[in-house]
Amino acid sequence: MADQSEIRPAESIARESDKKLKKALSLQDLFFLSMGGIIGSGWLLGVAGAAGTAGPASILSWIIGGIIVLFIALTFAEISGAIPKSGAIVRYPHLAYGGYTGYIIGWAYMLSAVTVPTVEAEAVLTYASTYVPGLFHTVSGVSVLTPVGILAGVVLLIAFFFLNWFGIRFLGKFNSVATWWKFIIPTLTFIFLLFMFNKSNLISHGGFFPLGVGSMFYAIPSAGIVFSYLGFRQALEFGGEAKNPQRDVPRATVYSVLAAIALYTLLQVAFLGAIKWPAGTTWSTLTSSSLGSAPFFTELQYSGIALFIAFSYFLLIDAWISPSGTGWIYLGNSARVLYGIAADGYFPSSLLKVHNKTRIPYIALIASLVLGVIFFLPFPSWYLFVGFISSATVLTYIMGPLALMTFRKHAPQLHRPFHLPYASVISPIAFVGAALIVYWSGITTLTMIFYTTFIGIPIFYFLYASKKLNLSKLFSYTTGLIELFISIGALVVNYTYVLYPPSKESMAIKTEIFILSLIVVSGTVFLFTAITSLKVSSKDKQMFLSSYWLLSLMVVTELFSYFGAFGNDILIPFPWDTILMIAVYSVIYVFAIKGGHNTEDLSVIVEEQKDLA
Repeated sequence: MADQSEIRPAESIARESDKKLKKALSLQDLFFLSMGGIIGSGWLLGVAGAAGTAGPASILSWIIGGIIVLFIALTFAEISGAIPKSGAIVRYPHLAYGGYTGYIIGWAYMLSAVTVPTVEAEAVLTYASTYVPGLFHTVSGVSVLTPVGILAGVVLLIAFFFLNWFGIRFLGKFNSVATWWKFIIPTLTFIFLLFMFNKSNLISHGGFFPLGVGSMFYAIPSAGIVFSYLGFRQALEFGGEAKNPQRDVPRATVYSVLAAIALYTLLQVAFLGAIKWPAGTTWSTLTSSSLGSAPFFTELQYSGIALFIAFSYFLLIDAWISPSGTGWIYLGNSARVLYGIAADGYFPSSLLKVHNKTRIPYIALIASLVLGVIFFLPFPSWYLFVGFISSATVLTYIMGPLALMTFRKHAPQLHRPFHLPYASVISPIAFVGAALIVYWSGITTLTMIFYTTFIGIPIFYFLYASKKLNLSKLFSYTTGLIELFISIGALVVNYTYVLYPPSKESMAIKTEIFILSLIVVSGTVFLFTAITSLKVSSKDKQMFLSSYWLLSLMVVTELFSYFGAFGNDILIPFPWDTILMIAVYSVIYVFAIKGGHNTEDLSVIVEEQKDLA
């Protein structure tokens, strides 16, 4: 007999699974989950990455990045209070735009979510390499994990897995204890370093903007700044397991971002002021010096003050606790993301299974562990990883302001414990700010993000289109395979001949390859999206028509990035490129708002709330 879970719609299974999740998290638990996600490897390594990218201007990078993230968090605060769900960020796009856009955003978010536990394990090993030899070696000037280092990272991921396996109540309380430690150590660190503060560091080696004003913005996505702030989403992702989600999830979300802005800005100021320059080191070579592998530990060791030197060894302990704390939270988070994508019907419903005893989505947790192990291979370095993760995540955060305005327009009757004031002003600012962070990532990171996102679209045709949209398997599999081969081919060609430094092609040839591949991939995706919209029922047509703004945003960003200040063939210098993108994203925002509609699943949630009222 067929498994009933394979027969019943994923949405109905998800509603039953949501009810099984244990409602155990308090406001403090949610706040500490977000702060536990925020205070991880970013505080240990992000300050060096930011300083190496922007110099003293990195102070402003933390503030600007934090403010943009705060605007994004405010939009999520309202919708998370109205519709608290586990795996929230991948479920809101589905509710606002339907299956196609919801899937694309969910896939992009999954790429970032499942990789964070891996990068946090790498951060632990980066600090450990200061006293454990053989974990890293240098390849093309970049420090990457050795096979022994990768094995050690896998062991850490398995430890993260078991902390989640024992259930959400255990995770919440255990994490609260660890987060207190993670508050105290960074606070003492910047206090001690302020006693070593040398104000001349803020203007030496090239002034306050030694690498140009544009580097201040480039540092936000590429140097670990946005990556450090992204932990605020934990309260959202665990919202379905909160005691009082409507009240506590919005509060925990906003409080965590405000606390993070203050903490990280102070840490950056203290780090910059305490630098004692190793011979021959400049801002651009900072991360390849001794300050790159253990920034605060190295500074305290060089202080010459016995108390500070003694305290520095606590940082070696914290280098295990802080990233590990973030790692075990994010492993649970990535399980909720897979759970959320399955709840939307895109992935197999087996990912919705909740363990009878521990009440966690255990199949999704196992899948998260496996995916985390795989990602050790393409990105075996913290500094290589963070730009990709940050930008992939922020790409999905553009949905917060859009979902907020869509829900207000099409579901005004939803109960909103937190009602965001001036939403019509804050939402476009949050959208444009998030899109700019993606643009500032630089052409190499953007190309990786967009083509890996396009590579995910065929899975929509393989797993969703034929089952949910009544499309023939011949059409679904043919479309999926064509898009898959073209997207993979374009990614390989761009990496080999356009983006990878050793490539010897002239700039003219690189530009031709870049533009031709972008035309082929985007043309293929747009063509099959249009054809699919003609083949589905009138009820399902809107999900494809409402995706053009997102596809356009990705293609336009990729194109302008190549010719902008953060690209290869710079024709539009900073700040004119950023001003141009603000105008472009403002226009796209208008079309994106028009694309939002009252989806069937949103109507179901509205009716459920009526029944509970």
